[in-house]
Amino acid sequence: MPHVDAEGAATCPADAGELVETAFAKINLALHVRHKRADGYHALESLFVFTELGDRLSGRARPDGAISLDIDGPFGSELDAGPGNLVMKAARALQSHWGEGHGADLRLSKMLPVASGIGGGSADAAATLRLLARLWHARLSDETLERIALSLGSDVPACVSSVSRMVRGRGEVLEQRTIAGLSGTPILLVNPGVALSTARVFGGWGGVDRGPLAASELEQVITGGRNDLEAPAMAAAPVVADVLAALQACEGVRLARMSGSGATCFALFETDRHSALAADRLRAGHGGWWVAETRIRTE
Repeated sequence: MPHVDAEGAATCPADAGELVETAFAKINLALHVRHKRADGYHALESLFVFTELGDRLSGRARPDGAISLDIDGPFGSELDAGPGNLVMKAARALQSHWGEGHGADLRLSKMLPVASGIGGGSADAAATLRLLARLWHARLSDETLERIALSLGSDVPACVSSVSRMVRGRGEVLEQRTIAGLSGTPILLVNPGVALSTARVFGGWGGVDRGPLAASELEQVITGGRNDLEAPAMAAAPVVADVLAALQACEGVRLARMSGSGATCFALFETDRHSALAADRLRAGHGGWWVAETRIRTE
C-alpha cells in the first residue's frame, strides 16, 4: 500500500477561485462501548483527536445548482463518486438547507485508507460541509452544521471542528476536551490493508459494559482507557493483533491501540525520532502495510 507523510494532503495549492479543506484523520484514543440503545445504536464514550494528515477536498462554485465530484489520490480507485458517496450526501444535505441554486465542482484526493477506522468518510463529509459553507457564503452556526452532520453519520459532527472532543451517545453529545501535552505529539498510523465492516465489528461486541472513560489527562487515557472493539475486530481480521504487537514492540511508544472499528492502529511516541525509526522498521518488515507518520493537530 502507498506511503503517505504528514504533508501529503496539502501539497497542491488552490487555483484562483478554488477553496481547499483538509479532512483530518480522526483517531479514537479510547472507545468504550457502554450499551446498545433502544434505537439500535450503541452508546459510546470516546476521546476523539485529529491528526495533521488527511484527505484533500477542493471545490469551485457553479451557479446552476449542479454538484459534481471527481476522486483521485492513492485510495481514490476504491471509492465511487456517485450519490452514495458521503461527500455527495453532505453536499446535497447542505444544499437542501441553504438553497438549491447553489452548486459546486468538487475534487477529493483520497489519501487515507477506506473503511479503516480513522473517520475517512466522516471527515470527508465534514470537510464538505465546511468547504461549501465558505464557498456558498452560508452563514451557519457550528450547531447547525453539526446537526446536519449528525444526519450523515455518528462520527461526522465531531469532525466538523476537528478538535479534541469527548464524544458520547451515538455521536450527538460533544464536549471539547483539551488534554495537556497532547497537541503536536508524534503519532504513527498503520493499516494492514484490510477493510473492516463497522456493522460487523459492532455486531461482535460482547455486550459487557466494562466501565466509563476517564479522560481529563493523557495518563488516564493510557492506563484506564481501552477500545472495546479491538476483540471483535481481531476476530474478523487477526492481522490487527499483529499490527498492535508490532507497534508495541517499537521503542519510545507511549500508547498503542486500534482506532474506531479498525483496522487502522496507532501509536503515540515520545519523540519524532522514535516515530520515524518505528515507521522505517515497519515498512521494512511489512511491505504490504500502509504506514503514515504525522502528529496530533495543534488546537
